[in-house]
Amino acid sequence: MAASKTLTLGDKAPPFTLPTADGRQVSLSDYRGRQPVVVYFYPKDDTPGCTAEACAFRDQYEDFKQAGAEVIGISSDAPEAHAKFASKHRLPFLLLSDRDGAVRKAYGVPATLGLLPGRVTFVVDREGIVRHLFSSQFRATKHVSEAIGVLKSMS
Repeated sequence: MAASKTLTLGDKAPPFTLPTADGRQVSLSDYRGRQPVVVYFYPKDDTPGCTAEACAFRDQYEDFKQAGAEVIGISSDAPEAHAKFASKHRLPFLLLSDRDGAVRKAYGVPATLGLLPGRVTFVVDREGIVRHLFSSQFRATKHVSEAIGVLKSMS
């Protein structure tokens, strides 16, 4: 993975392959040429802000599907924690485990106050180009409306 730099619009999204809750490996390249992907980085499973954000993505998941996009959540939690979190809140999208933070770093996701992993959402088009990014630690549910708005403007 490349050194940490903040991605900007028009950059190629860094490739990744990470494990799902059920142990499968998922790569960003699995979607290349097929569909846009909303990749959202969040601090921790089952914390208030992260739960609100995940449930907002869940509640509007059909809107993402109608826009032809897939949603992928990434945190440093273990796959087992993701499995419990997804089951508890009936999350229909993938949660990937970035245990060492390498993907977070490759995407240039900053830490809040130097210690809390940042909350940043990237809209990546079907060719792997970053078309939008939204960073807000404290406006967790705003990530969903931002991403849907961009996807609608892309289609």
